[in-house]
Amino acid sequence: MNYLLRPLAAALLVLCAGQLAAEPAPWYQWRSKMDGRLACSQTALGPGWDKASGPYQDSHCQYRSKRQ
Repeated sequence: MNYLLRPLAAALLVLCAGQLAAEPAPWYQWRSKMDGRLACSQTALGPGWDKASGPYQDSHCQYRSKRQ
């Protein structure tokens, strides 16, 4: 039984270590094609929106992210 637990424990440790290195998704400012309004979102808002700027660290699109 012990020979089954060691590989399982090792696999679980590897999976958990990968989660610790994960970062949150960046935020982007999106511009409406209809009236030019700006919105901040992590994902595209649909076909009526173009990416205006980013990435940002926060949900208000105030602080630029260091990653590109």
